[in-house]
Amino acid sequence: MTRISLTVDGQQVADDVEPRMLLVQYLREKLGKTGTVIGCDTSNCGACTVHLDGRSVKSCNVLAVQADGGTVTTIEGLAGEDGALHPVQEAFRECHGLQCGFCTPGMIMQTVDLLAENPSPSEEAIRLGLEGNLCRCTGYHNIVRAVQHAAGTTTGSEAQA
Repeated sequence: MTRISLTVDGQQVADDVEPRMLLVQYLREKLGKTGTVIGCDTSNCGACTVHLDGRSVKSCNVLAVQADGGTVTTIEGLAGEDGALHPVQEAFRECHGLQCGFCTPGMIMQTVDLLAENPSPSEEAIRLGLEGNLCRCTGYHNIVRAVQHAAGTTTGSEAQA
């Protein structure tokens, strides 16, 4: 066992973990952060996307011990303390950027990172920025619309179409 200490959604946590435990397993099984979805275990689908030290990562591709000393934000950590949705979460809700919801946490986490890098992305930039996250239900039209809406909400102007 290896002792790790990190901050998850603003809370300091410390645990003994197996060196081979994936970050997604740690978040779900040890911390109950079930909004982080296990999709493929091969880093292909992006459903498990979280932020590690401010950057989006596929948590099925990161060992928990690699996150030692770091800061992790999950989908549960995006909402405000008062329960208010993050602007990206609200945009996905308003624009119905989901179907079954399985990919939604990863899409939202990737979108937050995308908009931090490029607050006014073009449609092409959005599609490129989300290409590592798969949705099996939609044609991505409403997901792209939700990102454009979030960009308009977070920057004060509509994203380029």
